[in-house]
Amino acid sequence: MTWSQTYDPLNFWQLSTFVSSLPVLTLFFVLLVLKQRVWLSALCGMVMAVVLASTVFGMPASLISNATLLGVVFGLLRIAWIIVASIFLYNIAVETGQFQVMKESIAALSSDSRLQAILIAFCFGAFLEGTGGGGAPVAIAGSFLIGLGFPPFQAAVLCLLANTAPVAWGGVGNPIRVLAGVTGLPEHSLNAMTGRILPPFSLILPLWLVRSMVDWKKTFEVFPALLVCGLSFAAMQFYWSNFLETGLVDIAAAIFSLLVMVAFLRLWKPRNILELHSANEKVELRRHPLGAILKGWSPFILASIFILISGLPTLNKYLKFDVLTFPLAGLHNKVVRVAPVVSQPTPEAAVMDLNVFAMPGTAVFAGALLAVPALGLTFSRAFQILRQTLRQLVPSLLAISFMVGLAFVTRYSGMDTVLGLSLTRTGWVYPFFGTLLGWLGVALTGTDAGSNALFGNLQKVTAEQLNISPVLMASANSAGGVMGKMIDAQSIVVSSAATHQEGNEAAIFKAVFKHSVVLASLVALLVMLYAYVTPQVIPLGDLNK
Repeated sequence: MTWSQTYDPLNFWQLSTFVSSLPVLTLFFVLLVLKQRVWLSALCGMVMAVVLASTVFGMPASLISNATLLGVVFGLLRIAWIIVASIFLYNIAVETGQFQVMKESIAALSSDSRLQAILIAFCFGAFLEGTGGGGAPVAIAGSFLIGLGFPPFQAAVLCLLANTAPVAWGGVGNPIRVLAGVTGLPEHSLNAMTGRILPPFSLILPLWLVRSMVDWKKTFEVFPALLVCGLSFAAMQFYWSNFLETGLVDIAAAIFSLLVMVAFLRLWKPRNILELHSANEKVELRRHPLGAILKGWSPFILASIFILISGLPTLNKYLKFDVLTFPLAGLHNKVVRVAPVVSQPTPEAAVMDLNVFAMPGTAVFAGALLAVPALGLTFSRAFQILRQTLRQLVPSLLAISFMVGLAFVTRYSGMDTVLGLSLTRTGWVYPFFGTLLGWLGVALTGTDAGSNALFGNLQKVTAEQLNISPVLMASANSAGGVMGKMIDAQSIVVSSAATHQEGNEAAIFKAVFKHSVVLASLVALLVMLYAYVTPQVIPLGDLNK
């Protein structure tokens, strides 16, 4: 027996839209107004989603419970696991004294905190996003910045801001591949179009990051380095996405930008050095031989290599076992999506994936374990550190489980789609609001791939009805979505956990929300420009064949 979604259950679309927004509004009301812990806020939002799915949308209780279960398992394995592994990796490096070597190697390259921020949060973070995605860029880079002396709150904000423009190609290009799969549009055309929207923002992002730290005067003191960093990353991002393939866009851009910055900083130094130190620690500028530096970085090098290897589609399949991937019998193909979201009724898949060996968190954990004997640490002590890490992260793990449970209930009940459809009623300004639909999708689902799966085909159908390029609008969903990454609830929890600020999630959200709205609006304006002023920049590919 199947159940079909309905996108106007109250027969008044404005009211249906408001009701569909209540789970998210409840979450943020409890978090920001009542100032409760994030796990309790997420639980309240999930309960609201369950109640509305049952009473307003008429979703059967068995489907609701299975959607919640699927969301909780997904949250634990795909998001929570990588946070645990990343913090465990960081704690291993600290315990063995190697993190001090890492800090000093970065300080030897530049002791200026503004440059350290773009090297770690932007360049290194983009590499981690490209290799595995998930929470790794924020979790690992945030811990790193704190070790360099950054205040925890500032470290969290910087990493959230930096983890934007690379997100469309996170996890070895997974969001673009998902977008191609749900729309049927050529992957290369979508890849190229996204690579014509986001590079301008990659160019300005280092400047944006530093300006969020300091005033304009201190920002322009390092403007040459910001320009070199942004330009090198944006140029490679454009080149790789337009002329090569999907999977290595972030990885190639991040490595190229890091190498260019290393060479540039050997030739140029800012006139005034801005240093930030924690209250009880000063980062000393000590030189280390190459062997010591490689040893110090070994946990993170190993983790990055394992993430890259396990993330490559040709290798990832060998880490998966069919028995661990199976349809969730009580939900798979039992929810049917209908017009106008799809051209014909389409059952919604619900697959339980327990292939933990193929997940980024396992790659990070493997890197940490492999580094344990090399760094002179006993395995018994390593597992003590792991237990301490788990105890520390219990509130964050609960929050992630409830948040993703909420997201899956709203997805399978159709509430997410109701919110999206409200933005399709905007007529000729749809390119602007359609881009914001992608932003909303990531804010709700926590992933760019999730937003593309949810709204990608809707973007295509609406664009065709309005005589706008479906390639442009599908790509805009992904490109606009990346600016919602910094405000999705899971990312906020990851940033607070990684920087040891459990309970401070509301302040972090407030700090990044304005940046998210402004950047998403700028992306939307650029899409409007492409749609009506310079449509010749839109690749056609095989669209009309």
